[in-house]
Amino acid sequence: MMADGGFDRFGEIDAMYRAEMGAGYIVPKSKVRAADLSSQLKPLNKIKPVLSSRYLVKGWLDRGALSVVYGESNVGKTFYALDLALHVAASKPWHGNKVRDCQTCPGPVVYVAGEGGVGINNRIEAIRRDRPDLTAQVDGNPDFLLLSTTLDLCTSEDAQHLVDALSEGTAPALVVIDTLARSMGNGDENTAKDMGAFVRSVDLLRAKTGAHVMVIHHSGKDTSKGARGSGSLRAAADTEIELTRDGAVILAETKKQRDLPTGSIFAYTLKGIFLGTDEDGDPVTSAVVEPTEAPAKRAPRLKGQALIAMQAFGDALAAHGEVKHGEDFPPNRQCVSLDHWREACDRHHLTDGGSDSAARTAFGRAWKSLQEKEVIRMIDGFAWRCADE
Repeated sequence: MMADGGFDRFGEIDAMYRAEMGAGYIVPKSKVRAADLSSQLKPLNKIKPVLSSRYLVKGWLDRGALSVVYGESNVGKTFYALDLALHVAASKPWHGNKVRDCQTCPGPVVYVAGEGGVGINNRIEAIRRDRPDLTAQVDGNPDFLLLSTTLDLCTSEDAQHLVDALSEGTAPALVVIDTLARSMGNGDENTAKDMGAFVRSVDLLRAKTGAHVMVIHHSGKDTSKGARGSGSLRAAADTEIELTRDGAVILAETKKQRDLPTGSIFAYTLKGIFLGTDEDGDPVTSAVVEPTEAPAKRAPRLKGQALIAMQAFGDALAAHGEVKHGEDFPPNRQCVSLDHWREACDRHHLTDGGSDSAARTAFGRAWKSLQEKEVIRMIDGFAWRCADE
């Protein structure tokens, strides 16, 4: 092990090379890079906790990070994003959650409305009429900037062009990309290569501006699998927020947090706001976010094979449960492998079919049904109870 202070050894080596080769000697790039890496090596006794918070919205978003807000069509993603963005722009607490102080973290909010059309103007006007106390902090100042255009963050240099366009003023604190689908150009969100190019563009925005980048996205056909498209986006995201609807109530829930606890929930409805009348005398309306109580989560009533499968799940968990580590698994929760679960289902006689194929089919139907009912969640061949979360 190198003694404390031994990390200057590469500097000594460079000095020796220069002395031997003469004043005109240029240190090879490999040695310069090695010296740079050497200077960044940190022994254990030099690693200290970071207690200062870098929140943008405390408990939800960190500065300079990447978040993905996703949900089914018409669930209210833009209403949610605009509401949060204007609170950040005004440096006002977002429904009980602290927001960064504009004095210590200056910079405007840039909202890229790729598919909002003229509707985005009405949504902003609705907030202005419903929350004049909020918008008064922003009106007349460049604290909220709307960009009503389509960017190509996959197959063009638009990320750099946006950085250049923003370089005249203060670097933004938050950039919202609404939506990913309208920001892919000719790219395919289902391919890892194209999604990787999109993520690199987002990383460029973050690196050059220091902004948190929030991407608005859609759920896939199987909503239990989260946002649609290549999983490389999910791997890159620091935060994932899922929007779901329960009757008139919309729930925003953190499903992934790289450095924060998950499970934060914000419940809201959309309150209609009258804006005026059109040329035919018909009313023109929009809506705003109205906080409400989250509905009580009722456990689904199980019967038949689903009930048998959950009884077998309990046995398998008792015998083979283990805590899985990794950002995709819930912290400190017992998980069980599908192999052990299926063995327990066989003992519980999940199906009367005598063949192995019939048993596999019955088990597949059971766990898929339980996942759709949000009784269990599963990833990488391991399952856990949703109620435990």
